[in-house]
This record gives sequence, C-alpha cells and structure tokens, in this order.
Amino acid sequence: YLADYCLTPSDAEFPAKAKANGGGIIVAGDNYGQGSSREHAALAPLYLGVKAVIAKSFARIHKQNLINNGIIPLVFANADDINKLHTGDALSFQNLPESIKTRAVTLHNDTTGETIPLHIELGDRQERLLLAGGLLESIKKQNK
Repeated sequence: YLADYCLTPSDAEFPAKAKANGGGIIVAGDNYGQGSSREHAALAPLYLGVKAVIAKSFARIHKQNLINNGIIPLVFANADDINKLHTGDALSFQNLPESIKTRAVTLHNDTTGETIPLHIELGDRQERLLLAGGLLESIKKQNK
C-alpha cells in the first residue's frame, strides 16, 4: 500500500511508471533519504522493483536500509553529472558485481550514449549483503 505513494511529492506518477517498467533506478540529489530512517522508506521502492539509487549523497541510516533490502546506493563521482540524466532515459550497468567490489561503477545512458562514473561507499559487510541481494537473501544463503 505504501509503495503507491513512494516519491509522489517529487513525481506523482513515479509508482505507476515504476510498476509499468518493472522497477528502475532512482536519481536523486543531496542527502537522499534524510528523515527516512524507517525501513518502509526502502521497502516501498523495493516493492516497486527499484534496483539502485544514484544520488549526490545519502543519509546514513537510509543508505543502510537500502543495502539491507538489496538496493544499490551509488554516488555521482561528479555531482554535476546529475544534469546528464532525464526521466525516462534508458540506463544500464556493465559487470555490476565486479564494479561493486572495486567501488567504481560505470553508468551507461543508453538514450544519450553518455557514460557516467559513479562510486559506491561500502564496508566489507555491506558489500557482502549487496552481492547476496540484501540481508534476507544473505541469511537464506547462510542457512542452506
């Protein structure tokens, strides 16, 4: 139910677009997730199929909640690169698991042909959680 209102103050159509496209990537500004320390703020995008958030920076607790839910928190290497992305652009990553391990991720804007460098700030435990698909997936894999 909460997912139907996810990010609607910024984009009233976001939930419908995410559902229609099978998820997507959120592009955000500074301190993404500020004031959203409850898990629901990460669960709603997860329910909509969001796979990653690319932001200028993240609120600490929200970033951890994204990781726990298997949503990849990426940061622009150059904050001005946010202006190279537009709603509806087709975006892709190459070899994402290896990129997470090296902390250097490259975003391809398939619509414009541009390549945008990103980085990911993780500890070793956070890396393991993301590569497993989140906390619950990590626990499932440990118990097999």
